[in-house]
Amino acid sequence: MKFSSPLKSNSKKIMLLGSGELGKEVAIEAQRLGLEVIAVDRYQNAPAHHVAHRSYVVNMQDKNALLEIIYREKPDYILPEIEAISIDALFAAEDKGYNVIPNASAVSKTMNRKNIRTFAAEVLELKTGPYEFVTTEEGLKAAAGRMGFPCVIKPVMSSSGHGQSVARSAEDIPASWEMAKEARGDASELIVEAFIDFDYEITMLTARNGKETVFCEPIGHEQRDGDYVFSWQPMQMSEIAKQKAQETAKIITDGLGGLGLFGVELFVKGDEVYFSEVSPRPHDTGMVTLITQSQSEFALHLRAVLGLPLGFTFYGEGASAAFKSEAHNNAPVIDVDESLFSENSFVRVFSKPETHKGRRLAVALVFDKVDAALEQARELITKIKDV
Repeated sequence: MKFSSPLKSNSKKIMLLGSGELGKEVAIEAQRLGLEVIAVDRYQNAPAHHVAHRSYVVNMQDKNALLEIIYREKPDYILPEIEAISIDALFAAEDKGYNVIPNASAVSKTMNRKNIRTFAAEVLELKTGPYEFVTTEEGLKAAAGRMGFPCVIKPVMSSSGHGQSVARSAEDIPASWEMAKEARGDASELIVEAFIDFDYEITMLTARNGKETVFCEPIGHEQRDGDYVFSWQPMQMSEIAKQKAQETAKIITDGLGGLGLFGVELFVKGDEVYFSEVSPRPHDTGMVTLITQSQSEFALHLRAVLGLPLGFTFYGEGASAAFKSEAHNNAPVIDVDESLFSENSFVRVFSKPETHKGRRLAVALVFDKVDAALEQARELITKIKDV
């Protein structure tokens, strides 16, 4: 493969549509290979803007505004990094010959829980829990009654757990209905899921480069309010369950097609594996790979996009812990205790331009046996404070 220099007439360009902390790591990996990076997001000075050659601020759901930037920059690869984005712009760009990663159809399916759930369960016949879709509060009450309590309620389009809730009784339905309106995306339709009595949930990072499919070690994670707070790698599971998880991940990623890394979320009960969701991009729980692997999920994503070999070394076990802000601040400062910088741990600060309660600002990473790493990560994250 030929590598060029950025800012030249023959430069290879990638365009990030969404420029948060995950996009920032992809941008850094692209810089290491001499690619020219254009970072686009809805707000100024997003994390990936700091490490891009050029940046743009635009309404990410405005088809014409996005296409104007795409046609101006003429990127070789367009990498959607968020769900709240104009899918019509991606299809229009693809029709013009632009390379959308993994492809516009895959992005369309995965950004909408209705599309991906029906595709996985009804087209690919993957095992999932019972579910229904509703558009009214009355419909929600009825569907929840059929699903039974507790049940999980999510907007069909959202991200980072926004708008998601668990209804434990019929009395919780009005609050769940109101909470769904906080979605980053489309809250006009909700998915109601029966609560699967699973033992644990994993992310199976799956990379495709057009020649091979590789899997990272399964990642266990803990969520609060639908958003990740701790993750660890590898998740201890039976070989049968691990094999089924890889098979499920390959079926869904083969079905979606295209190149790149996918974060496939699965529920595991004993040796049984249930499909939950999939993101066609690096996954927040996969930040642990920054310390556990020779090639992080971000490096693997870029390698897969470029069609490069996907071999890597799993260095060893580790854990991650997300730090979230407790307050709003237009000039945020976080106080990180020096104990986070040790022989087996470090912190990544995302440098977001403003904060609000619950916004992810940093991640602590620990390299050790899983139990010890997770215990240390839980302790270290308490040593980061909003100032």
